[in-house]
Amino acid sequence: QVQLVESGGGLVQAGGSLRLSCVASGSAFSAFDMGWYRQAPGNERELVAGITSAGGTNYADYVKGRFTISRDNAKNTVYLQMNSLKPEDTAVYYCNARRVVLTLNFNYWGQGTQVTVSS
Repeated sequence: QVQLVESGGGLVQAGGSLRLSCVASGSAFSAFDMGWYRQAPGNERELVAGITSAGGTNYADYVKGRFTISRDNAKNTVYLQMNSLKPEDTAVYYCNARRVVLTLNFNYWGQGTQVTVSS
């Protein structure tokens, strides 16, 4: 069982920065694709950024140029550096770990951390 522990959320003024961290348990971290998702009130959960086990990254259009996802496999940690934050970035941010082995789908979620951006 994989557990994901998030930190770094909080209240920040528009234009400010936050760095979210997600520490994963277990020894197979490097084999997982990792992602950050967010969910605002009234909205569906959506992918913000992803990073594959090979290091490839993908970003939602609305965060390109502002957010950076990275991972440190030695620390079992994935990061989301968020710069130039906007009020519309306000949401609960969730860490996700995913791995597909043949037909087995391993999918784990963190508890979520609140990010609030004031105008």
